[in-house]
Amino acid sequence: MVVAVGGCGGGAGGRVPGVVRASWGDPQNPLEPANTNEVQGGKVLDLIFRGLKKYDPKTGAAVDMLAERIESKDAQNFTVKVRGGWTFSNGEAVTARSFVDAWNYAALADNKQRNASFFAYIDGYEKVHPESGAATAKTLSGLALKDDRTFTVKLRTKFSTWPGTLGYPAFAPLPRAFFEDHDGWLKKPVGNGPYAIDSYTRGSAMRLSRWDGYPGPDKAENNGVELRVYTDSNTAYADLQAGNIDLVDDIPSTQLRNVRKDLDGRYINQPAGIIQTLVFPLYDAQWNRPGAEKVRRGLSMAINRGQITSQIYRDTRTPATDWTSPVLGEKGGYKAGLCGAACTYDPAAARRLIREGGGLPGGRVTVTSNVDTGSHRVWMDAVCNSINNVLGDDRACTVNPVGTFADFRSRIAQQAMSGMFRSGWQMDYPLIQNFLQPQFGTNASSNYGKFSDARFDGLVDRANAESDTAAAVATFQEAERILAERMPAVPLWYQNGNAGYAAGLSDVALNQFSVPVYERIKVK
Repeated sequence: MVVAVGGCGGGAGGRVPGVVRASWGDPQNPLEPANTNEVQGGKVLDLIFRGLKKYDPKTGAAVDMLAERIESKDAQNFTVKVRGGWTFSNGEAVTARSFVDAWNYAALADNKQRNASFFAYIDGYEKVHPESGAATAKTLSGLALKDDRTFTVKLRTKFSTWPGTLGYPAFAPLPRAFFEDHDGWLKKPVGNGPYAIDSYTRGSAMRLSRWDGYPGPDKAENNGVELRVYTDSNTAYADLQAGNIDLVDDIPSTQLRNVRKDLDGRYINQPAGIIQTLVFPLYDAQWNRPGAEKVRRGLSMAINRGQITSQIYRDTRTPATDWTSPVLGEKGGYKAGLCGAACTYDPAAARRLIREGGGLPGGRVTVTSNVDTGSHRVWMDAVCNSINNVLGDDRACTVNPVGTFADFRSRIAQQAMSGMFRSGWQMDYPLIQNFLQPQFGTNASSNYGKFSDARFDGLVDRANAESDTAAAVATFQEAERILAERMPAVPLWYQNGNAGYAAGLSDVALNQFSVPVYERIKVK
């Protein structure tokens, strides 16, 4: 999931008793579960939806939620039994059909859902979502409704850990109102999670209240959540200190020196499944010509990650040495150093590789990101300074700031980038596959640089089919080594989740995705 960490001052009014007031940023798209692939929208989906699985906030393990059981004898054909007694907040029962209809909608090319490729593992996807031309089927042949609480899934190939993906919001169930009054539903989404949306004013705030009819085990411990829109994380932090807001989950880099003292210990800093990268626009022939992989690797080696993370981020970032996250652990697929020399600061090697690869396209390179959140301007300047120092040219690398996250994402979607651009990745589910296939698989949903490599795709398919976890992990890591050769994206650093909160809150925690566990927060 693409990272956008929240941060103009929220224009909402004063405190509502028992409601958590938190910083936030407007989502890129309307909140359809299969059309949301960035963090701000994802936060809301996690408040208003529950799927077959949910990820444990502490361990990241996929635990059953609406799934009574998911069974398979061959890692390819699955039978899913949905728990009874669940409803949406409008009173409609959640059934097996709620999932089957939602997944068919998500997969169909006509509906233009950004997360459609998450359903590519299901048999028949190529007919509902062909690479070119019109769909020749409206529903996935691999989905079959058996009764009110049972459906079956046939995958196109074996995928032993597929059930572990089902806590991702794209797999959420949908009520009939979504299909019968789609425009109305988009204005006020209805889900089956612990909160219900009361109102949303773009650029200002979204207000959610606790749904007292929620049947799940993780009921809200507060009266609601007010998500206030900020386009400057420093403003959000100042509002936290002034008592105008209760929770900020993006501490500005300029405040990291004093945050523990400022907040008297009400500060969280913990590892999270997040990595920041710089992506190359391989749809631009200049970046994809023969030999350009040397230029890409050389630029990676010209970035002094250790200096940037220590001087700017004060232990809230760690230099990346692969394309995943240490949160996965060795058994989960993380292996330090898989990027090898390509992620090691080496000025001499960087200059040599860039020269051998034909030099920077046009003699220049830009670094682009939104600058409304996440202190991005600071690190972009540092990255360009590092590259310029290595190349001995103050104009070799320049920063191209984009005012808002929404504008930045639109430019990426339009393939309008001519140089390196930021792509933060927050894991959707705690599997190594999630860091690799969605971002680097051919035509994958979040492959914004349009990288394509048949060897990489083949290794990922092989890994997915492995029933032995250790063998699967080893094969995924083999695929990572191809990324080190071709460098479609430069790993920068692994990112901690950090947050600060007001004295009136208790039981504040971040999950392994770095998102506050809103439903557990208590308000005095």
